[in-house]
Amino acid sequence: MVLDQIINQCKKNCPKAQEQLYQLFSKKFFGVCLKYSSDYADAEDNLQDGFLIIFDKIEQYNFKGSFEGWAKRILINNALQKFRGVRYMEVINDNIPEEEVEIEDENISIEYLMQIIQELPDQYRLVFSLYVLDGYSHKEVSEMLKISTGTTKSNLARARGILKEKIDHYTKIKINSLAK
Repeated sequence: MVLDQIINQCKKNCPKAQEQLYQLFSKKFFGVCLKYSSDYADAEDNLQDGFLIIFDKIEQYNFKGSFEGWAKRILINNALQKFRGVRYMEVINDNIPEEEVEIEDENISIEYLMQIIQELPDQYRLVFSLYVLDGYSHKEVSEMLKISTGTTKSNLARARGILKEKIDHYTKIKINSLAK
């Protein structure tokens, strides 16, 4: 079945089509959920809840634009929903430079990078994921999280600082173990 047919069957609440849609996108969408979750179990919950919302709202999908993009937005909004209303750190300095986190060791695994991103405090992880990993602007991030753009910039700078420290520490340990 092609995707459009599966979607049309999902609009008719066909369990077989829902299962096919889940099978088509669950792995990719789990990666999306992982970026916005504090751990693996939370990401699994967000994926399941997100698919329930997708199936509930699939009638609203009108085949304009990609289904994947439409569904991804639902997953992100679902994951962010639990953080809305939580007080984020106030801005200390609006003129924080947007420093890139440079990875000097090419042998750092994507698994390790995802692990340290997940270890970030919620407000930093959410801003980092939205801005860096998914390419939203500071304005879009501020609207999604209902915080000021100054706060998004501050949280991003702090997230990058924490990640840089962890990567530097990891690299030093690796160099020291090789030197022995």
